[in-house]
Amino acid sequence: MNDQLAAQLERLKQRDLETRARLQANDRLYGNYHQAMQTVHVENARALDNITQQHGWPGISLVGLAGGQAAWLIAQHSISTPELQRNFLGLLTVAAQQGEAPMKQVAMLTDRICFNENRPQVYGTVFDWDENGVLGCNIQDPETVDERRKIVGLPPYQEALRENIAAIENEGGKPSQDFTGHQQAFFAWATRVGWQ
Repeated sequence: MNDQLAAQLERLKQRDLETRARLQANDRLYGNYHQAMQTVHVENARALDNITQQHGWPGISLVGLAGGQAAWLIAQHSISTPELQRNFLGLLTVAAQQGEAPMKQVAMLTDRICFNENRPQVYGTVFDWDENGVLGCNIQDPETVDERRKIVGLPPYQEALRENIAAIENEGGKPSQDFTGHQQAFFAWATRVGWQ
């Protein structure tokens, strides 16, 4: 195992989590994508890209389970770098097929990309509020989503939804008062960074 690389990934993850916690403490986590968070996501994505160019995907045998989890979190949050996030998905998929990463990480990164591209999700893991202020997912073939979730090691959709609602309420998250404006801002951002 490469302890130095695992420690580097942990530092990148901690920077992400600390920035998120600071924004949450100042009631700035939800709503618009804060520039401080975006900066961390972009810099972490570039750092992970450098790692993958040298080592391939940092899987379990290279950086351990915790290091692999940190790499996945960085990839999951690399939403401002679409080309890198898509590349990370390809690398992670191969690693998971080789037993070097959990398949549920592939599922969640797949859904993140679907969400960013404004397409229905495969597994229903990225939650957002609709025009009525109800949290949920736009899922392809929703009647069979729990079958797909079970295959990759995810809990049933309704269970995950309840957990997400509780977590977001605990963090003080609320739906936007201006759904249309929020959607327009999201699409403007998605277009600007290259998702649309």
